[in-house]
Amino acid sequence: MEEEINYSSVVFKNSHPPLAGGEAAARSRLFCVSAVCLGILCVLLMGAISGIVYISVVMNEQRANLSRKSAENQQLIMQMSILENNTEELRRDRDNLNWTLGVILNFNTFPVNERCPDKKCQPCLKDWIQFEENCYLFQDPNANWKTWQNSRGYCQDKNADLVVIDSLQEQEFISNHTKSYSGIYHGYWIGLQETDEHNWLWVDGRNDTLQYWLMEKLNKHGQCVLMIPGRNVTASWDPAPCIMENIFICETKVLIRSD
Repeated sequence: MEEEINYSSVVFKNSHPPLAGGEAAARSRLFCVSAVCLGILCVLLMGAISGIVYISVVMNEQRANLSRKSAENQQLIMQMSILENNTEELRRDRDNLNWTLGVILNFNTFPVNERCPDKKCQPCLKDWIQFEENCYLFQDPNANWKTWQNSRGYCQDKNADLVVIDSLQEQEFISNHTKSYSGIYHGYWIGLQETDEHNWLWVDGRNDTLQYWLMEKLNKHGQCVLMIPGRNVTASWDPAPCIMENIFICETKVLIRSD
């Protein structure tokens, strides 16, 4: 007996209905627009990255230039500082040379051998003591004592004059280099003298403003002034007769000035 074979059909059903023609076209356009936008975004992104890289390179170059300029400026500032120091040193040398020339011009005949032994000039002569820009000679008590006028003449022969005291510091310096001799009435003649108008005038023509007078008078009043050693620094001057014989203090400018 022949067997019967039955065949069955399997049908697959699409759950989504086919797109209409207009909808498919719309989706196709949307895809194209999206693709174009994505492409544009990629181009913009690449442009931004390129711009950032370029800006970074430029900024690095500018920083390098600034660093180089800063180093150049520092070097220029250093060179200017050195130039200013050299200029200041030259100015001091010029001023000191002008000072020396001014001192030399006060001599009728400059004693080269005495002031510049072995061709090397000294600020002060032998036995003179320097204080600031002046040289001082404190006459030895064992030497001949002199009247005020003769004392001044001795100083002038040395191209100097009796000391003119300008400040407390100078007064202190002089006081520290004087010493008592032959009793309390003797001292050192200084360049201060009373005028006929009863004003006290220094030998350089200036009026006295310090007035370091003794509280008591030791000598008979005179028109010339002694500095009495061993007294208070601001109270050591005594007016005495100009014909009285004492030792004295000479003063002159240093020949060589140093800063």
